[in-house]
Amino acid sequence: MNIQYVQGNPIFTAINKVPKQYPYLTEDLETDVIVIGGGVTGAIASYYFSENNINTVVLEKSRVGFGSSSVTTSLLQYELDQNLNVLTEAISVEDGIKAYKLGLKALKEIDNFIKKYGNNCDYEPKDTLLYTSQNIEKKEIYEEYKLRKENGLDVEFIDEKNNPFSFDLKAGVCSKLGGAQLDPYKYTHQLLDVACVNGVRVYENTEVVKINYEKEGVEVETNYGYKVKGKIIIVATGYDTRIFTNRNFGTMTTTFNIATKPIKNFNGWKNRVLIRDNSDPYNYLRTTGDNRIIIGGEDIEFRPQMLKEEVAYQKYSILENRLKAMFPKIKNVEIEFKYCGAFASTKDNLGFLGPDPNKKNLWYCLGYGANGILFAILGGMMLSKLFLGEKSEDLRLFKVDRFDN
Repeated sequence: MNIQYVQGNPIFTAINKVPKQYPYLTEDLETDVIVIGGGVTGAIASYYFSENNINTVVLEKSRVGFGSSSVTTSLLQYELDQNLNVLTEAISVEDGIKAYKLGLKALKEIDNFIKKYGNNCDYEPKDTLLYTSQNIEKKEIYEEYKLRKENGLDVEFIDEKNNPFSFDLKAGVCSKLGGAQLDPYKYTHQLLDVACVNGVRVYENTEVVKINYEKEGVEVETNYGYKVKGKIIIVATGYDTRIFTNRNFGTMTTTFNIATKPIKNFNGWKNRVLIRDNSDPYNYLRTTGDNRIIIGGEDIEFRPQMLKEEVAYQKYSILENRLKAMFPKIKNVEIEFKYCGAFASTKDNLGFLGPDPNKKNLWYCLGYGANGILFAILGGMMLSKLFLGEKSEDLRLFKVDRFDN
């Protein structure tokens, strides 16, 4: 079955020219690491393996930076999809705080990358806002604020008395430099540019159709019959993991996004902070370097077939009305892009990083949840070190089999 993970016209692949086209595989190869997936996760993984001088090949079945990467908003925050006091059945408060701080570590990694290689991906550090417009949720937001404050995170509590925004806010947690935004398509290509200088070989339009697990390594066969031998595979294919495992990694939904044409002012939106509300499912908003607004959410159950157009346009209309209601002082808002795509959530809001429990040569770098890019960065860092024999204690938070009975 040809599963539809992306529909519509995603902004980042629409507004950017293709900076580089990679060849398809036309020969058999040998390497140490085979990264399968040429989206942002695969690019991150290949960058970190290359930085550790590990021979790496990247195989992408379609075009680099398309697929699920094209629909990410790249609204990057250290916090998880749900508040810590809601997640206590799946994760301890201590591990939740550790995950927050690992998120900050990943954000710092992006900052270091930009400082070293230049800002070719519209990267911008941002304050973040988690808020509610419901009186009944004020206590939950305040408890979240206290947990963060008590654990050394730089946060401010906002309520109706000191609300600097134009929209209804009963309670909010503002995290100082708790996030960042970037263009994921440009970021993917910049990472691969650096990785290729370090010796990584990248092939697009090269689909892996068969995997042969061997005693001391692994061999993959591609759609044109060429083979790549390696010591391990890194699965960086996002939500399409069918060829590797029958494991159910998370709950799949479809999330919807709209993006405006460039606008002239952001009245009522202090510092253009990254915004997430406390609803279920939540909405999220960010701006772009060329002065657009992206708003997303309105998640529904994911179905593999093509989504009916009338369902999608109903969701796009809801998002547009919500945007205009939140920021009535922002004039001449016109929607230019409408698109939707798959999204996966897990019980503890964390991704999956590490070896398969049953196949030693099969490793995962799956950044599920709203923090997918940050989890991928942590995966790139820890898995490249693991390949060299250095295991991080933090990998236990992301174990592939942590939900197995």
